[in-house]
Amino acid sequence: MDRIVDISLTVNGEQVNERVEARKTLVDFLRDDLGLTGSHVGCEHGVCGACTVRVDGAIVRGCLMLAAQCDGASVVTVEGASDKGELTDLQTAFEVRNALQCGFCTPAMLLTAQELLSSGGIPSRDAIREHISGNYCRCTGYHAIVDAIESVAQSRAARKVT
Repeated sequence: MDRIVDISLTVNGEQVNERVEARKTLVDFLRDDLGLTGSHVGCEHGVCGACTVRVDGAIVRGCLMLAAQCDGASVVTVEGASDKGELTDLQTAFEVRNALQCGFCTPAMLLTAQELLSSGGIPSRDAIREHISGNYCRCTGYHAIVDAIESVAQSRAARKVT
């Protein structure tokens, strides 16, 4: 019999109190229980990065973290980051630079790029590639993604926005 646990956490700024199976992953909880489908289930081994979300300010693999581990935590999904407007310029750049095709990796790429850019400055193309290296994209070849992230870094630096 599966063990059920009570959890209380903040998801995208909203308090959530739920009962979940102790073994349920965070990404499954977000998608199945809360209807937040921006984070995707890919490899289920933490390798592809499609399940990336932010927990207490750090990006994590939602397939490697249990929902029960997030009791008391603050979780932000791509929906929450987008609703707050923190991804608007990245979303626009991804569209303009054709940095998305099927879109499967895009939510995780956006959160990962935002994490990198939040420290300010203009990272080198190599630093951008290194930072997004845990997020697989099978459609774009990464060049357009790096272009998009670099253009946002330059624009933010010119405006001094993080």
